[in-house]
Amino acid sequence: MSTNKTLLATLITAFALTGCGADDDNNNAEGAFYEKVAADGASLPYSVLRADLIDHKTALPFEVRNGGFGSAMFKDPKNPNRFYAMTDRGPNAVFTGEYGKGIKFPAADYTPRIGLFEISNEGKISLISTTLMKRPDGTPISGLPNTSDLGGTGETPYNADGSPVLVDPTRPYDAEINPLKLDNYGLDSEGLVVLSDGSFWVSDEYGPHMVHFNAEGVEIGRINPFAGDARNTHTLPAEFGYRRANRGMEGLAITPDEKTLVGIMQSTMQLPSKAVQDLDITRIVTVDIATGSVHQYLYKQEKKQNSNSEIMALSNHEFILIERDGSFLYGGPKGAEAAKPDAMKHVYRIDLRTGTDLESITLSSVMTQDEELGLLINGKTLEQQVLEGGWESLAQNNILPVKKTLVADMVAEVNYPHDKMEGLWIINEQYLGVLNDDDFATWSTSGKLEQKMLDTNTVDGNRLYIVPADLSVTAPSAAE
Repeated sequence: MSTNKTLLATLITAFALTGCGADDDNNNAEGAFYEKVAADGASLPYSVLRADLIDHKTALPFEVRNGGFGSAMFKDPKNPNRFYAMTDRGPNAVFTGEYGKGIKFPAADYTPRIGLFEISNEGKISLISTTLMKRPDGTPISGLPNTSDLGGTGETPYNADGSPVLVDPTRPYDAEINPLKLDNYGLDSEGLVVLSDGSFWVSDEYGPHMVHFNAEGVEIGRINPFAGDARNTHTLPAEFGYRRANRGMEGLAITPDEKTLVGIMQSTMQLPSKAVQDLDITRIVTVDIATGSVHQYLYKQEKKQNSNSEIMALSNHEFILIERDGSFLYGGPKGAEAAKPDAMKHVYRIDLRTGTDLESITLSSVMTQDEELGLLINGKTLEQQVLEGGWESLAQNNILPVKKTLVADMVAEVNYPHDKMEGLWIINEQYLGVLNDDDFATWSTSGKLEQKMLDTNTVDGNRLYIVPADLSVTAPSAAE
């Protein structure tokens, strides 16, 4: 699809992102909706969390929407016209207040959740049910940060008015008696897997944690990099605890045999410090659910500080993933003058067999495994090696990233207007569903809350796009 200015201007007027009610005519047949979803996508329904906050740009009230079902998606194993979509920790905005750097939570009591949606023959989407994520005792979790022992990076939780979120909101702050409210069960949920038994696996950006929930949303298992966490059924390599704040395990997949979880980190980790975070080296980890056996691979991004936002399995070794930047094709909240015609929203295919398994590499006096930092070359992490000597320094030691090929360029396909592209739905071998994260239609400038806009007249909302794509896989060999 052409992206010339005339066509872009025409398409802008077509983006009417409004909440739609449940569809009453759901006489679905497999495949009937593929050609019904227009190039500008189909909107997901939403409710309003609150509408009393004042937009600092317009000085008018704006809607904080729920919405937010765009951090991940997964097919319904039982119904080809249904898909699951997940929220993250809730509406939030970067903010620095009296108690240091942190996050504003306009709905601090929000519970991350998973929605089951259905798309009708006519391409209309309705919400069927919602599952809240819960602790093992059945009480709802929150989206508030974890403590430092479990990967917390010191984010202070603030309310919308800039006051701190406290254990007892009726009393003043006291470090001992009434401290900041943190939640070691809190998740910034980003990756989703739905198993055939109805249970869910969720990955997040706080730990990172990989949490197993039963069909009712109650936690029944957990995997993270913290060996001292008694909740763990298995433990990730300790180096994954060096994730960059707000850029943790953004994507999660399950192999078709439902034996292996596959997680991808959003961006370069701070391994061993912030000095290396502005790179294009990212990591993929696989975990055998039964044994906890781990394998690890490198993924090279197209641009430094891009985001890997989703991963989905085609076979036990082939996957598709989202790699994107954070720009708006039409400028978004910053206006038309900030438009980015070269915005990057790509889907790639990878094969783990083409990359080096960091956990199986032959060790030597040069190549060592550190319990805290993982694989080292001459005492330096792989991130440090890339910072100082580029990817060539890894190749010289026979360490190669997985190979990738382009599956879909969403800007070229549909003039994708959103900043975030975070959900993938493998509908079949010919069609791919793509979902954006609308951030609960909430944005901020310098910590001041506002409505998230795609252009002057269009509020950002969750939209499903369906594009043709070759998602076929080769037949497995006898050895697989």
